[in-house]
Amino acid sequence: MENENKSEDKKSILGGFLEFFYGNLVVLILGFISLPLNTRLLSTGEFGRTSLFMSAVSIIYIFAILGLDQSYIRYYYREKVDKRKLFWQCVMIPFLLICVLTAVYALFSGFFNNLLFERTGVDITLLVVGYTVTSVFERFLFLNIRMEQRGKLYSNLNIVSKALYILFIIIFVNILGDDFRIGLYAPTLPLVIVTAGLLIAFLAKGRGYKGSEHDLSTAELLRYGIPFVPMLLMEWLLSSMDKWSIRFLNDFSETGVYSSAMQIMTILLTLKITYVAFWSPIAMQKYEQEDEARVKPFFADMFQKVQFLCMLAAFGLTAFRSLIVLILGSDYRDASKIIPFLSLMPVLSILFEMTGQGIKFVKKTVYFNYASLAAIVCNLAGNLLLVPRYKGVGAAFATAVTYIVYFAIGTYLSGKCYPVDYKYRSFAVSLAAYMIYAFYATFTDKEWMNIAAGVILIIGLIILNRNVTASLWGYCMQYINRIRRRKLK
Repeated sequence: MENENKSEDKKSILGGFLEFFYGNLVVLILGFISLPLNTRLLSTGEFGRTSLFMSAVSIIYIFAILGLDQSYIRYYYREKVDKRKLFWQCVMIPFLLICVLTAVYALFSGFFNNLLFERTGVDITLLVVGYTVTSVFERFLFLNIRMEQRGKLYSNLNIVSKALYILFIIIFVNILGDDFRIGLYAPTLPLVIVTAGLLIAFLAKGRGYKGSEHDLSTAELLRYGIPFVPMLLMEWLLSSMDKWSIRFLNDFSETGVYSSAMQIMTILLTLKITYVAFWSPIAMQKYEQEDEARVKPFFADMFQKVQFLCMLAAFGLTAFRSLIVLILGSDYRDASKIIPFLSLMPVLSILFEMTGQGIKFVKKTVYFNYASLAAIVCNLAGNLLLVPRYKGVGAAFATAVTYIVYFAIGTYLSGKCYPVDYKYRSFAVSLAAYMIYAFYATFTDKEWMNIAAGVILIIGLIILNRNVTASLWGYCMQYINRIRRRKLK
């Protein structure tokens, strides 16, 4: 009976993940449509300016959100907590802070816009302010959908957002031409439209809350959330320092080439967003509600499967990078040299979402800061040493090493909080093999040899993880058979 329950549990988890995944699979495909629209219609310099937009709005967002999104995740499943009150408690302070911070940005918009884009204008300021303010509500409304585990709705909304993004690119290209503001209008307007619809729907469900003897104080929520601010700030530095280093140590054109490769990683980070949206509620729910003897083996089993899929994706992306870069346009071909090392960023980000959960479980969020601080020092040193000479390739290598350091330290500290036997051997072997392959792929000019080496290593990866491969194949076939049986009924 216990084995049957475990089997059903795994099937339901796979089904839940696929509900989240199918929409982001469509988003990933749409991303590969929108990326060449940007790179083929914008010069490298203008695309470089566009890439700094998200960097600007993200830093404002981090200081305003105060980690309360993490508090919402942490306490959502606590018994008898009023979820509606929890939502508004977590939203209101960030909303007020974001209004203050964006007002400061607007007041000194001339300075900030020139620093970021070397351009200024009222519409640029309004787009930065509009995107940042809206992002607060978008974050919590999408979190609410995730915590309710409504995978289909989550997926459909992401599809709508990406489709609108492509539509607005086409519209504003015809209006503005080769102008970086296209990269500001296109993400901002869909965000406003989708968030407004979600907010209206949320408000229509009811007003206020009933209250409960188990209600959480705002002070308690802040105590848990605020330690995430330095961590998020450091993560922002990790994701932005490379672009800023290239921006100031080289020029906007080189920033554009690097950002095109980073944009491919951003599309692949859609998979991370999907997995985090699915995994965080599942992990927290199991930790809070299930027996530890059952939960820890479950976590270890999931890690083995996810690390295999992540490394398979990294090898595949590097092996067939020439096909991907082909869509960018001739001005962006140098991005192929940047992809190999940069591919480790989404891989290690996804895996740390699994191995780092122990820190969240026991509320030792300061450990994230230790890992982030070590990574920042590594990234800063790497960029200063390598970017002036090797440009985007140097920044990519510094980013890869940084994420390895962050993953290693964060995972070690998480294991101190909540030890799980993840069996890292196969992952360590795969990672070492990939680093050697990434060096080769970065400096070789013979693309057919790069492809051949990649295919051989993919076969080796499958053999190394043959038990995981067989297990994943079995789950997929079971899920397909279930769908077939439903259609026959």
